[in-house]
Amino acid sequence: MANKGRVTIDKEQCKGCSNCVSVCPTKILYLDKDNMNSWGYYPASVTDMEKCIGCANCAIMCPDLCIVVERLDNKNKANEK
Repeated sequence: MANKGRVTIDKEQCKGCSNCVSVCPTKILYLDKDNMNSWGYYPASVTDMEKCIGCANCAIMCPDLCIVVERLDNKNKANEK
C-alpha cells in the first residue's frame, strides 16, 4: 500500500516563499492567491490531501517551520473511514 500523509500549514505564519510547492513530488501544494494572510502574504495550501505521500519534503524546506506532516499508517486510514 502506498504511503499516505496529512499536511498541516500554519497559513497565518506562511510567507508564501513557495519552497514547499517546488519540492512536492505529487504537486499538491500551491500558493493560494485567493486568501491573503494578515501579513499580506499568499500562504501555501493543499489541493488534494489524498495524494499526499507523507514524504515531508515540504516541512523540511519551510524556512519558517509553518508545515507539519503526519505520516498515516494503515490503521489510521482505516479509522478515518
